Amino acid sequence: MHKYLAEFLGTFWLVFGGCGSAVLAAAFPELGIGFLGVSFAFGLTVLTGAYAFGHISGAHFNPAVSVGMWVGGRLDGKEVIPYIISQVIGAAVSAFVLYIIVQGQAGFSGTGGFATNGYGELSPNHFSLGSAFLIEVVLTAFFLIIILLSTHRNAPAGFAPIAIGLTLTVIHLISIPVTNTSVNPARSTGVALFAETAALSQLWLFWIAPILGAIVGAFIYKVVINEKD
Repeated sequence: MHKYLAEFLGTFWLVFGGCGSAVLAAAFPELGIGFLGVSFAFGLTVLTGAYAFGHISGAHFNPAVSVGMWVGGRLDGKEVIPYIISQVIGAAVSAFVLYIIVQGQAGFSGTGGFATNGYGELSPNHFSLGSAFLIEVVLTAFFLIIILLSTHRNAPAGFAPIAIGLTLTVIHLISIPVTNTSVNPARSTGVALFAETAALSQLWLFWIAPILGAIVGAFIYKVVINEKD
């Protein structure tokens, strides 16, 4: 149960830090942190969470990562579903806490998009379904390649959380305008539950594309490691 609690807490922290920065601070009058700040918020939550919980659960905080780690031979198949359940619950609880907080703002008029992911009209810059699907697959694949290689037994010890956190930062810098960046089905699900848009109807893409990308990334990792060894 310690592993599942770690995944719950780590995913809570990721959503609270990343989505919380987008909801509460991205467009704050005159001092908003913008896309750059939100990108770093997501990266830093993963970096700090990985150092805190990595020795307990591996610090996945993401159903796609758990699937990719299983395909890459780093996670027992019987752990995949419990990990995913813990991550989704952590994301939902975190989004609920944010939902309560935003209602305390003077003049609160609704949650709006609530840092959700989307394509078409729900894309920040109105990118198509095809563009959204492709970028989520490609970025999640690279995310898994970097996670698996930086945590390999031959990689420099102690630096993996930095590489992983900075990779997630870069991923957000690339794709916030396209999908508002998912690469994480739990993160997408948690905030979609409280949004006032049609985000739930588009949630399927942000489960299928990241998981597909994670599987592709895990297979590429196996090829790279086989060639290296």
